[in-house]
This record gives sequence, C-alpha cells and structure tokens, in this order.
Amino acid sequence: MIQAFEFSPLQENTYVIADDATGEAVIIDPGCYEQAEKEALGRFIDSHKLTVKYLLLTHAHLDHVFGVAYVKRKFNVDAYLHESDMVIFNDVPTRCALYGLRGYEPSTIDKFLKEGDQFRFGNTALDVIFVPGHAPGHVAFVNHAERYIVGGDVLFNGSVGRTDFPYCNHADLINSIRDKFFTLPDDYVVYAGHMEPTTIGQEKRTNPFVKQVKK
Repeated sequence: MIQAFEFSPLQENTYVIADDATGEAVIIDPGCYEQAEKEALGRFIDSHKLTVKYLLLTHAHLDHVFGVAYVKRKFNVDAYLHESDMVIFNDVPTRCALYGLRGYEPSTIDKFLKEGDQFRFGNTALDVIFVPGHAPGHVAFVNHAERYIVGGDVLFNGSVGRTDFPYCNHADLINSIRDKFFTLPDDYVVYAGHMEPTTIGQEKRTNPFVKQVKK
C-alpha cells in the first residue's frame, strides 16, 4: 500500500508505504506542518494498525522535514538522511524564519544512509540510490518488486527539481535523471515530492527538461 498526503502551503507529498502482509511501514518525507496535518498522518497509521519501522528522507529541504520531530516522537523511530544533506537540514530553522514559517520544531538525524542500502519492512524492500542535484545528498527509494520509485524532488510529471537554491547543481540533477532514473524500465511509477505520479517512460518521451536517452 502506498498512501500519499499533500501537506503544508508548499504542497509537498508525504508517503506512507506499508507492507500488506505484515502491516510494517515506512514514512518518507514527513511534510506535515500544521497540527491538523500531523494528526491526519497519525490517524491514518493508527486506523490501519500499521507499525512504523523507519523514517526516511529523500533530502532535507524544509517542506520535506516539517514533521520529523512529530514522527520520531509519536512512532519512536530513527530518522535517516544522507550525510551530505546535513548542511541543509541544520539550516532549516533559519530558512523557516526567512520565509515567515513559524512553528517548526527542530529535530535530529539519527542515522546516515547511502546508495546501496536497503530498507526492509515485512516482505517489502526499498533500495537506496544517490541522485544529487536538487540537493547535495538527495536520494531516492526504489521498489523493484512492485516497480516504482519514490523520487523526492528530482523528476516530476513534466518537470524537474529546482536548482536555484543553495547547494543545488543543475548538471548533477540532469545526470541523476539520465543515469539513475532513466535506466529504470519505462513502466516504473515515479512518486515525486510534488504533483501527481508519472512513469519513467512518459518522462523519457515528453519531459521538456531532459532529452530522450538513447538505448
């Protein structure tokens, strides 16, 4: 089961992925900003009797980490992030103040993840790939058995992640899409950090920001 929530004024997609056989689950990029959003996330998990095993972050931009403290506290789980994104994570309180976003609860990262790691919960497995560009430590999570990728802010339906923030690199972003995303089969679904899902094949054919990769 994959459940998406659109949270905060920045319309960020938070994902709950649950193993149907066991009820074990992960939360990816908790962008719940308002208390009502946090409670909605909690109610969903409680009502489906899910057991949260991991809190995984694709990257540390503020709209993806608003709810880290809440999730860690409510579900007693560790937060995982790529070490190269700590510079962004540590700057979130400053960015929130700059944008007038009050109420952010600072938190901590417990463990670092890296490409090649695998997170297992029940019979489900997510493989970590390193896809920098939008953020220096950006990762994505691939489920090969069910043929999808939770990609954060790398590749969107008809668009790509912004690279006008500090620590972004446009060339790295395009390389990540071509070398990591576009080497997946065309039928893999892309669950992005914003907007509706798409597929690898659709973006290869129609995305105006990335030219078709020759096979």
